[in-house]
Amino acid sequence: MNLKESAYKSYALVREMMETSEVIKRFDPSEIKPFADKVKTKKAIFLTGEGSSRIFPAKRMIYDLLRRGTGIKAFTDGASQALEYDLAAFAVFGASNSGQTKEIIRLFEKLKKEGHNDRYGLTANRDTRLEKISCDTHVLKCGKEDAVAATKSVFEQALFYDAVLHSVAGEEMDGLDELSRQVASALTLNIDPEISDAISKAEIIYFAGRNNGVAEELTLKTNEITRKKSEFLEGTYGVHGIEEVMNPGEVVIWINPFPDEMDKFEECLVDGVGVNIIAIAPHETQFPTIVIPEGGKYREYVELAAGWNILVETGIKLGIDLDKPERARKVGNEYTGD
Repeated sequence: MNLKESAYKSYALVREMMETSEVIKRFDPSEIKPFADKVKTKKAIFLTGEGSSRIFPAKRMIYDLLRRGTGIKAFTDGASQALEYDLAAFAVFGASNSGQTKEIIRLFEKLKKEGHNDRYGLTANRDTRLEKISCDTHVLKCGKEDAVAATKSVFEQALFYDAVLHSVAGEEMDGLDELSRQVASALTLNIDPEISDAISKAEIIYFAGRNNGVAEELTLKTNEITRKKSEFLEGTYGVHGIEEVMNPGEVVIWINPFPDEMDKFEECLVDGVGVNIIAIAPHETQFPTIVIPEGGKYREYVELAAGWNILVETGIKLGIDLDKPERARKVGNEYTGD
């Protein structure tokens, strides 16, 4: 996708996706130090939010913490479920772009009444209800999003958590300029028309891959951008029973396929069902592959950007108004109290 063609440049969604590379470039990791210091003290983090404010930012951080073996415990769930948890030992982060998400407000009000003094807000607006009931709040600098589907804010939320992780580990958060270039490259890759054609004709679009937020976030974005049904197939779930109800012509977009599992996916899904598997990876695979920059320690950001690119191409092909879903809202369950 690009901003030079009229088919793309009229959409706020496309413009905001393209602004993501600048958001990365301008991000200042030093601003998160007060939050990182709290995490070092607690040694346990609970990350909550609803929809895009939680899926990629929180799950990527948890995945990275486990991959690095830092000893910091991190968990995530929606804020309504979190009402049932004992979070006394955790530094609790609540992400809400609007600062008015009802579920998070309700959880933070409960924690405040219980005397919990490590509740932190992550929002894109100042002077919100969330800021008022948080012990401290970080306000994103990505700017207002006009499209219903959140994009650049998702990246900045993830960068915030990433900066916390780097600080806790005593590491420099370097390489952001290169990440900015790689994300821009992933956003503007030419998508083979046969791939976008197969996706546009599919009744259901599945996303498979690691439980690091990428495939799951793209599942949500599929609903918002292409108006198609989608499902997240975590890990190798795609060959553990769901093939019974899959149909020929459906599509699985597999993020960075596990090398040892590709033959089984081909046997069960391609040969056995007639499903089209499309890979997003930094190298060619045995499936039609969208080859993306390597990404290094930031590879999940590049994978997500490539997925956005695919979804925009699909939406354009289907003639959809990318900015205006018929039912989805910019703020989901909004707090309307005092």
